Amino acid sequence: MAGERRGETRTGEATNADSRGLIEDMRVAHMLADNADAISLDRFRASDLRVDAKPDLTEVTDADIAVEEAVRAVLRKARPRDAVHGEELADTGHGPRRWVIDPIDGTRNYVRGVPVWATLIALFDGDEVVLGCVSAPALGRRWWASRGGGAYTGKSFRSPTECRVSELTRIEDASLSYSDVAGWVATPHGQPFVDLMRRCWRTRAYGDFWSYMLVAEGAVDIACEPELALHDMAACSIIVTEAGGRFGNVAGADGPVGPGALATNGRLHDAVVAQLAPRE
Repeated sequence: MAGERRGETRTGEATNADSRGLIEDMRVAHMLADNADAISLDRFRASDLRVDAKPDLTEVTDADIAVEEAVRAVLRKARPRDAVHGEELADTGHGPRRWVIDPIDGTRNYVRGVPVWATLIALFDGDEVVLGCVSAPALGRRWWASRGGGAYTGKSFRSPTECRVSELTRIEDASLSYSDVAGWVATPHGQPFVDLMRRCWRTRAYGDFWSYMLVAEGAVDIACEPELALHDMAACSIIVTEAGGRFGNVAGADGPVGPGALATNGRLHDAVVAQLAPRE
């Protein structure tokens, strides 16, 4: 297939000896995503969808809980030695390998019937993200990446298209995606973010996982949010970096750690970090 790398299969799986375990882990991740899709799609736009408020006043639905429970049930059988961290339920396990799950990223979209939401699945080995899968069934899309294996998108595991970031080098030519402006106002980065918006060629609030997947595909050049949790960032981070980009926080540190999140095509990254620095 076009864009296929040496040492990879047509499904975007790395085939060198060091990555053989990740091949099987990726199969597990897609199985988890298939199960999650079936549950979340069945409850999407359901008239009896139950919506509750969590202590932080964000929404959680019965679908969020059902998806995470189903993912954990599969992992207990398929990867019983691995730890699991999810958005909605208590952490389990203590091993060096840890699955990080966001059952429905974009819950507010889900509640309102907007089809832009996804299940995010990541695998850590120690402190490193080694695998990520983002599945957005209402969009008919899925993205995945593994360490050293590249990033891919497609409707299924067996029909991949390689993801590559853009090659733009000037902020003035860039397309910026974000979640909302209000979240930036209370941070020291608020005015710098507004100034970044003014510099960019185009700005749109695609929001949530969608912003970062568009960076990985080269359709957007910069994506950022002022506050995110590990489960929001982990899967997105490896997909962006394996597509050739950079993923870090708004302070400039790489990886799925706060404060906030910043993903770029790599060429723009340092300039955007400088642009977002708090003004004295």
